[in-house]
Amino acid sequence: MLFIAEVGMNHNGNFAVAYELIRQAKQVGADIVKFQLGWRWGPGEINQITPEVITDLKRWADFFEIELMFSIIVPEAFPMLEPFNLPRYKVASRTVLDHPDLVRKILATGKETFVSLGFWDQDGLPFPPAANLRYLWCVSKYPTPPWELKGMPKNFTNSPYVGYSDHTLGIECPLLAVSRGARVIEKHFTLDKSDTHIRDHALSATPEEFARMVNLGRGIARYLGAGA
Repeated sequence: MLFIAEVGMNHNGNFAVAYELIRQAKQVGADIVKFQLGWRWGPGEINQITPEVITDLKRWADFFEIELMFSIIVPEAFPMLEPFNLPRYKVASRTVLDHPDLVRKILATGKETFVSLGFWDQDGLPFPPAANLRYLWCVSKYPTPPWELKGMPKNFTNSPYVGYSDHTLGIECPLLAVSRGARVIEKHFTLDKSDTHIRDHALSATPEEFARMVNLGRGIARYLGAGA
């Protein structure tokens, strides 16, 4: 099982908060802590991530012994991130539609790449099978109401999806995905769900919720692995 704590922009542009979110993500059992490159990004924006900021985030992640990952959303973000030689990449749902050549370029690196398909509504899959390609099932609504999850695979092991990227309220839906065989769970992560700087706070898990999700999820996965 892999649990990804999606910080995204829940740091509100305050990177002291980002460092605390990294620390908390490690403490609650996340395997990966993830940020974004390409949405509300640049001078004067809330997501003012520069190479210097990436360097600091990497140092903090290494210090707390948690893997750092980024969603690459626009082509300009990829060359900025490449020199850091991170082990994996994430591709957001909208990028699949807006920048398919960027996705192909990322996949060509050979590094494990998680690709969300929340906006994909065409027949088949957007990219041919590759050893490093991992599709995540999701619904790109913020927040996603429960009745929008009818298309979730009944059995992830017999589907093109290795896991689930969540935008619902609470932790029930990620746990439902685990019970159906998902082996990667991505859930937004916040220190304060009432924060209104970014819409993602409301649909994020607090440290207490994330820890509960990880503990229950790993337990469910163990039972599934034992053939229960």
